[in-house]
Amino acid sequence: MTELEAFLKEHAITEVESTLADMTGNARGKFYPTFKFLAEKTGRIPETVLVQSVTGDWADNHYDIIDASDRDMVLKPDPKTLRMVPWADEPTAQVINDCYTNDGNLHPLASRTILRHILSLYEKEGLKPVIAPEVEFYLIQPNTDPDYELKPAVGRSGKRETSRRSYSIDAVNEFNSIIDTLYSYCEAQDLDVDTLIHESGAAQMEINFIHGDPLDLADQVFVFKRTLREAALKHGVYATFMAKPMKNEPGSSMHIHQSLVDVNTGKNVFDDNGKPSETFYHYLGGLQKYTPNAISFFAPNVNSYRRFSPEMAAPINMNWGFDNRTAGLRIPFAPPEATRIENRFPGADCNPYLAIAATLACGYLGMKQKLQPTEPTKANQPPSDHPDVEIARTLEEGLRLLEECEPLCDILGQDFVTAYMGVKRSEFETFNRVISSWEREHLLLNV
Repeated sequence: MTELEAFLKEHAITEVESTLADMTGNARGKFYPTFKFLAEKTGRIPETVLVQSVTGDWADNHYDIIDASDRDMVLKPDPKTLRMVPWADEPTAQVINDCYTNDGNLHPLASRTILRHILSLYEKEGLKPVIAPEVEFYLIQPNTDPDYELKPAVGRSGKRETSRRSYSIDAVNEFNSIIDTLYSYCEAQDLDVDTLIHESGAAQMEINFIHGDPLDLADQVFVFKRTLREAALKHGVYATFMAKPMKNEPGSSMHIHQSLVDVNTGKNVFDDNGKPSETFYHYLGGLQKYTPNAISFFAPNVNSYRRFSPEMAAPINMNWGFDNRTAGLRIPFAPPEATRIENRFPGADCNPYLAIAATLACGYLGMKQKLQPTEPTKANQPPSDHPDVEIARTLEEGLRLLEECEPLCDILGQDFVTAYMGVKRSEFETFNRVISSWEREHLLLNV
């Protein structure tokens, strides 16, 4: 009996959600009766689902990316990702698939494939990346009319937050019923969630994951987003991972802590007898040099760039510093064996597979090219009253910077980068046709 069969039998599963992440990080797939899932062992689904935009449209170059015959790809479930679906009415399991072409190769446009490829480069170097994501989100009042602005959810007291309540225990307890349901769902799915805090925004929270394998944690973040939305909906609230859902509130990020371990010794190669190693500095130099070109993976939506604004607690520069949150790349104080780099650029709206792959790719290029970072920003240096924004301010600009970066395109795969840019440019052009209320208010009779 296989691991899959044993799990489904043990839990008396009647239905299986066979899933994969599309380009935006959303779950696609099929529902199977258990007997059908076991009989087929693998699944098939049109490869076009990999390159559908967030609006459900297609890129202008769609048939340059995907075969015009609209062919299927093969789905192979990864037994390590098998979990219960705790919010389902009947005993239901979920599993994440790797996507393959008909000739048996990993599909070059699948998000999981891209992360697997980057991890294989480290494996050849005898290194294993270790990451820990921190995911921020908002609980908001249900909103079914997009013409109305979003509002923070109302807690158990019946009052909506109106002030900054960072790290407030009582502010979290306002949503205790949702949090209890969330932790119950996470436990049922073996998600390695750690601490939860109240962030600086109204009804904004952050949940941390225990450090571990990048692919496993990308899977967990993928599952967690669905889990949180379901937990919130059970209590009549929306949960959103939009990077900037409300104009006067800070954005939501997915900071990625990262380090490298020697597979033979188990030693953190970022540490050199209590001080940062040369490998650490090369890796950091890669993040500094290539993050501007990779920004569209960390900020993948048109809304993402609203988060990168001065005075809103978001990274806007390529500085780095020790325990310095004014820098885009922060080195937390930690024991030598836990020396790591925190990439603060990714938004909560990113595709976790692609954001993790991109940050590891930047560091890898830095190591191979032996890049050196700038001098660190001093911890006691106050931020400028008028800080310059050093990164792209629109999705279109971010995509151009990616297209111009040959080393990053090569390491991620040119076919994948072409597909990614096609999907994201389609989203940008769709957004660009919308006339905002600001334009009507200020330009209608004044220009």
